[in-house]
Amino acid sequence: MSNAATNTQGEAKQPLADEVFQHIGRQIIDGVLPPHYRIRDVEVAEELHVSRTPVREALQRLERHGLVVMYPSRYTEVTDVTPEIVEQSLEFVGYQTGFAARTGVLRLTLRQRERVATLVDRMSAALDDGIPVTEARWPVFSFLGEHSGNASLAALLDDAAVALFRNLRDWRVPTEDHDRMRGIYADFRDAVLAGDGDEAERLTREMHYV
Repeated sequence: MSNAATNTQGEAKQPLADEVFQHIGRQIIDGVLPPHYRIRDVEVAEELHVSRTPVREALQRLERHGLVVMYPSRYTEVTDVTPEIVEQSLEFVGYQTGFAARTGVLRLTLRQRERVATLVDRMSAALDDGIPVTEARWPVFSFLGEHSGNASLAALLDDAAVALFRNLRDWRVPTEDHDRMRGIYADFRDAVLAGDGDEAERLTREMHYV
């Protein structure tokens, strides 16, 4: 088989596997597939009217992110979220979005910085509204990642989003820390408007406790 044929098949197959990945990932995030739920690739393939190949590819990708464990020739099981996983996820997102904040802020136009400031205002308002922290923060940091000028970073954040939304779904800023966090958000907003990438990175890590 020629390289051209291999590439053509890969390009045709990847979007389908990605669609299955997003479908199963969303079900895990929403709790439709709870911890210890057993996923069988043949059942998913029948549900989505696809072959088992993209389902297996999606499950392998989910396993790399720690959302499932695969038992070959048996089934795939949804993993549980432990305190250690929450801590590791906060550390990961803190450092990666910190880098996105630093590089993104340095490259944004004034209008784009004002756009981020508006998103930060919404992020701060969500603190007392019971909205999951990751859901409130993601519009800010996905925007910064997309405008970071670093395609690898943007792709990393996009790929990790499913795991982060699941792992941090129930995590909230402790009530006793709300006032301090509002101050961090306000300082972060100022850093964005001032184009201070270093300070934006530091504050991003601080809001994720790293």
